[in-house]
Amino acid sequence: MLELYQYELSDIWDQDLDDSGEYGYSLDRYFQASRCKAFVALVSGKFAGFALADGAVKLGTAGNWMDQFFILKKYRRAGLGAELACTVFRALPGYWEVGQMRDNLAAQAFWRRVISAHTTGAYTEHSLSSGSWQGVIQSFTQPQSDA
Repeated sequence: MLELYQYELSDIWDQDLDDSGEYGYSLDRYFQASRCKAFVALVSGKFAGFALADGAVKLGTAGNWMDQFFILKKYRRAGLGAELACTVFRALPGYWEVGQMRDNLAAQAFWRRVISAHTTGAYTEHSLSSGSWQGVIQSFTQPQSDA
């Protein structure tokens, strides 16, 4: 699914295929670092999407960063993305940052809608225009679940 995700972003994320014809996103850190977590969405036992979270926040000093997030096209607009996002937020309570590339307007609209509903509007939005990562970031605190 990572290859599909990277292909979808190829018009705004400057990357090239390697000699094997792949983008080659490495998942090693998700198996080695305790702050890196991978989540998979299934629909009727079939892969439908994924979320990768880590601790590489851009604004704060510690917290959770939604590193990558993807839902296959056939499962979009049915609530699966929002369900996966909220599942990830609840699984990793504390401070959160969710960023989108400046030109990814669809992602910005999705995350604003999902985070606003999830936090009942208790989030802030920032724009980073300098540094190694640039784009729009929503930040909020996910409370510890009672369940």
